Amino acid sequence: MLHSTVTAAEKRSRLRARLDDGDLLRMPGAFNPLSAALIQDKGFEGVYISGAVLSADLGLPDIGLTTLTEVSARGGQIARVTDLPTLIDADTGFGEPMNVARTVQVLEDAGISGMHLEDQVNPKRCGHLDGKEVVDEATALKRIRAAVEGRRDPNFLVMARTDIRGVEGLRAAVDRAKALQDAGADAIFPEAMASLEEFAAVRAAVSVPILANMTEFGKSELFTTAQLADVGVNIVIFPVSLLRLAMGAAERGLEAVLAEGSLASKVPEMQTRARLYELLDYESYSAFDTGIYSFDLDNNRSGA
Repeated sequence: MLHSTVTAAEKRSRLRARLDDGDLLRMPGAFNPLSAALIQDKGFEGVYISGAVLSADLGLPDIGLTTLTEVSARGGQIARVTDLPTLIDADTGFGEPMNVARTVQVLEDAGISGMHLEDQVNPKRCGHLDGKEVVDEATALKRIRAAVEGRRDPNFLVMARTDIRGVEGLRAAVDRAKALQDAGADAIFPEAMASLEEFAAVRAAVSVPILANMTEFGKSELFTTAQLADVGVNIVIFPVSLLRLAMGAAERGLEAVLAEGSLASKVPEMQTRARLYELLDYESYSAFDTGIYSFDLDNNRSGA
């Protein structure tokens, strides 16, 4: 009720322990706090908070227009409702190395479990679009060192994302991954890998966990979790998937209103009121100090 009873420090510790176990952690992207509650309810191991989703939620393209304030506020709202660890997209760190250090501390204060920093030039681009530019290695390493130096909780995960594969090829991605690990990165996010063999090459090059981005309509094939586990991937994210599913359903619903005059034909596809109330834990709110406020859940037409 209200907030997760698991502290931010405990969530970070649990994430570290799960990564040490070597299992594949599945982290669907939450587009709001309610979807994070659903991710936990379905039994996933973590929640991802996508910069592309945060941008889209604000009606903006994913080109580095969001601010640290916006990202940390939304990240905190999502982290609040779930017992699961949360990994957030921190773009290029929202500025120079000192800004990167502040970004880490602000995200720590928001209750986030970890973040990833990328090596793109601003204005950044979605990792699966053409026309990206990456910074030189020295600049990329300064960002990671600033993040590691800036954190106060040693369990806060600092992940380095590199987009160099789409600019200079796999060999450059492997070399950049090694350098980022040496700079202190706790994990590596090699973006836009073209095959399982490419993930395997990065896995062989570093000793820290690696992440696979299974985003639809991108440059990577949508490999299964079993395939990714077989090549040593430790975390898989589905960053925009739930938003795409929800927006697709919303668009079809609006089209039904225009075509049919009502949403009667779409009711079977909707989440019921009873299921929504279950995810929101209405029962706990109803039971909480009924001397202050109470309400009856029996008359909610929950079957519709």
